Amino acid sequence: MLANSGFQGLDPALQAKTIADFKTSQQWYWLLGKGDPIILVGGFLFTVFCMASWWGDVIKESHKGDHTPVVGIGLRYGMILFIASEVMFFVAWFWMFFEVGLFADERTLSTIPEVASAWAKWPPEGVETLDAFHLPLMNTLVLLLSGTTVTWAHHALQEGNRKGAQLGLIITVVLGLCFTGLQVLEYQHALHEEYFGFGGETVGVYGSSFFMATGFHGAHVIIGTIFLAVCLFRLMAGHFTPKKHFGFEAAAWYWHFVDVVWLFLFAFIYVAFS
Repeated sequence: MLANSGFQGLDPALQAKTIADFKTSQQWYWLLGKGDPIILVGGFLFTVFCMASWWGDVIKESHKGDHTPVVGIGLRYGMILFIASEVMFFVAWFWMFFEVGLFADERTLSTIPEVASAWAKWPPEGVETLDAFHLPLMNTLVLLLSGTTVTWAHHALQEGNRKGAQLGLIITVVLGLCFTGLQVLEYQHALHEEYFGFGGETVGVYGSSFFMATGFHGAHVIIGTIFLAVCLFRLMAGHFTPKKHFGFEAAAWYWHFVDVVWLFLFAFIYVAFS
């Protein structure tokens, strides 16, 4: 599977060690404020290189006819399992959010009496939340529209309308960039106005859960936007046919997953618990 580019020549143990060094250095920065920036940046770049080389080989193999029906089924199962693992990743954040949000008065959230009393209700006293029907609602509409345009592009490709598929992908990528831009504005506003207790004495589970859940979702949107942009360039280069376009399908599946996660974030974190 990796014989096209010579990527198999890289020592697998070296790959694993570099990725482990990157993740370890990342945790040091987050938890201890320490870490070697060379290892952190180098590990990240090498990880990206491994991913790009692997995916590049998959694209080359598809052109050489190596993707037999059995291989195609394997790729589909792999993508489904990957998305399932991502679903469980977000389930963990929602679980934590509901655990504290629904049972805040039954949990000891801090050993400091003043803080524990402040967190006995949800949202905690002194914590101001964002208006769900301003930027978050705009982002919801943007993502819903992008889900429509990527579906339009997919159906256009299935019907052999390459120009329609390209236009749909262009609009989807632009909407993905718009979502990311609006998310950055929201974060700037939240930090500047000290929402969620940031800058005050009540910073804790609410602010942390908000920024971790929405932040990781934002990272997935960026990854999905890159995924779709690569599909757009491939489509312009003459790749994909009405019957063979799994790379495009995988990107569309991933994008719809991102859409659904955001709907849950908006409904519960922005609206229900605010």
